[in-house]
Amino acid sequence: MSLFSGLLGSLFDRTSSWISSQKQTEGDITALCERLLSTTGEASGQSLAHDILDKYATLSDDEKKAFFLYLRHNLDLDISASIAALSSYKASPDSKTYSAVHAAIEPRRLVLFTRLNAEDGATERLVEMRADILAHLSEMPELGPVAFDLQQLFISWFNRGFLVLRPISWQSPAHILEKIIAYEAVHSIDSWDALRLRLAPADRRCFAFFHPAMPDEPLIFVEVALTDHIPHSIQEILADDRPVLNDDAFTTATFYSISNCQKGLAGISFGNSLIKTVVRELSADMSAIKQFVTLSPIPRLAKWVASEGIDADGLADAEIAPALTAHYLCHAKRADGQPADPVARFHLNNGALIHAVHQHADTAPLAQKQSFGMMVNYLYQVPDIAQNHEKYAHGTVVAAAAIHSLAKKYNATD
Repeated sequence: MSLFSGLLGSLFDRTSSWISSQKQTEGDITALCERLLSTTGEASGQSLAHDILDKYATLSDDEKKAFFLYLRHNLDLDISASIAALSSYKASPDSKTYSAVHAAIEPRRLVLFTRLNAEDGATERLVEMRADILAHLSEMPELGPVAFDLQQLFISWFNRGFLVLRPISWQSPAHILEKIIAYEAVHSIDSWDALRLRLAPADRRCFAFFHPAMPDEPLIFVEVALTDHIPHSIQEILADDRPVLNDDAFTTATFYSISNCQKGLAGISFGNSLIKTVVRELSADMSAIKQFVTLSPIPRLAKWVASEGIDADGLADAEIAPALTAHYLCHAKRADGQPADPVARFHLNNGALIHAVHQHADTAPLAQKQSFGMMVNYLYQVPDIAQNHEKYAHGTVVAAAAIHSLAKKYNATD
């Protein structure tokens, strides 16, 4: 019995050791990824994808960094295989060698991300993963290729054909309204009453893009004020005692806040499509609306003023402020020749023109700090959008004659 007991004990120890090591292997996210990459079964692949995404959700910050480095270095493209495949294609350019090139130059992490996306709800979790990667990019620049690969996948997955435009109103589900409050990035919403004033009145609209894979997560939304004139300040738009006009009096739609919602989708442009889609929607719904404009912040104005050595004291109230602002929008450039202001780049590239600048247009402390309270209207003239975009693509900042005159006025005093 002692010999038998010893044999059983030895077998038990070995079995326990194997089970322990197997659990450790199965619990390691990189091992799970390798298994997913090597599996061919659809059901087993989906199960592994589920386990990997669940495991990722439990990782500490340091563990996530280690996982990102695994994605970067262990699942990178095979340079030698890529060169060999390209050489074969050069020698014999047919469908077989061309297919081999595509297979060789695709890093394994792209295959991994695609297989992970087979799991229900995976798209949203991969977007969150990229947000985590971007958060570490400044300290770990070597992760750039990983973030880039996900970006390229998202550009395909989130193309305009898959996006759904939905109006957001005071009657929208509470969980969506909560996200509008949380994601508002331009003019903060500090209460449910403040949100109601932006959604409930007849002179307000809000539209958002959604994706079928993330039906409860807005990707981007725009808030619109309907008026009989072009607004000159955000105080005017957000005033809770403003008169509300009848529908037939609306002539102008003002886009006064555009907010991107998903940090993991940074670098993927939705705003261009959103504005043009909303313009079409409002035009079809309200034929009396003929003017489509923005009331936009100028977030880099104060930084540019400081870089130019311009005395900023009292600039918020100075008569020269509108001329200086017009000069900045028309002539201040980055090293690549693009306008210095990011909001200007966005709207000009979309085919808008700089229509007017306004002093004391935003009295909020942040706006005073960033732009001395100045704001700008970008005008979307539907027949001219394509032409304006082409002009901008060839280096022209399209602006109204009054803006060019203001800019010259500043130049004359410089």
